[in-house]
Amino acid sequence: MRHSDHDEAGEPIGDPRRPSHRDSAARDRASTAAREWPSTTDLRTDGGLAIREPPVILIPVEVLEGETIPDSLVEFLAPADVILLGYHVLPEQTPAEQASMQFDERAQAAVEDIAQSFVDAGEDPETRVVFTHDRDQTISRVADELGATAILLPNPTGAVSEILVPIRGVLDEDRLADLVATLADEVHERVTLWGLTGEASDFDVEAAVADAAERLRARGVTAAQLTTETATTATPIIDIVERSAEADVVVMGEGSESPLGILFGDDAERVAEGAVAPVLVVRDREPDAAPDPETEAEAETESESETEPDEITESDT
Repeated sequence: MRHSDHDEAGEPIGDPRRPSHRDSAARDRASTAAREWPSTTDLRTDGGLAIREPPVILIPVEVLEGETIPDSLVEFLAPADVILLGYHVLPEQTPAEQASMQFDERAQAAVEDIAQSFVDAGEDPETRVVFTHDRDQTISRVADELGATAILLPNPTGAVSEILVPIRGVLDEDRLADLVATLADEVHERVTLWGLTGEASDFDVEAAVADAAERLRARGVTAAQLTTETATTATPIIDIVERSAEADVVVMGEGSESPLGILFGDDAERVAEGAVAPVLVVRDREPDAAPDPETEAEAETESESETEPDEITESDT
């Protein structure tokens, strides 16, 4: 049974379309991510890596424009928990509910095709389809709601063997290390930690890179897989974009200057498709963001009364 309730903020209401053994875990992610971490011996991958916070990757896909995820990238991401967000950006004058009625079946079919590629790779992804007037706001909202630790900015890639990790300031080192250690295959993937700093910056780039390398080794990434570099630059984002053409995947923190506007912005701002590798943006953790159950219940009650949605979400699976 398909469920399609909504409110003005785009918050989905009600039960998922069909049961899944991961549904209850998905609803609890936002709160559990903010609670006290388990010890590093409590959560481990199949390879024995000590992972503090198993990564949850949100993958936004513009499904009605034919955007897909390459099989090589699916295989690379499969060790993490994956959430597929099929979205379609609407003209300002088009009601979200009208678009849902018109395009939902096409969007659902496209998302399910992508989901099947993850199933074939051994991952059981959650899926959502959303029609919205504000892509960036919707992606951020869904990431918050589901406790995503990283967001994928899809781009074409071949077989994944080179992972570039730019470090350009203070970031959530443990969350980044958890993600890279979970995804990096000891046999196939090499990791380059690339520290970037400005001429007048007080950021200790050498210490930051050394700390990141230590955290990765503590999680089982081998010394043979790791390369460390540092550089001084006045244009770190531009440098990352240019060098990303040499990598198969880029993993980076949000930082104060978000890469979203350059790598996932409007077409006029976006770097030419095919010249940039897929980018995993590691989201900063908000340690005091654990939601209060009573507040959540009040918000849900309020959302049910809204009647003019700016966004409509279909089928939580």
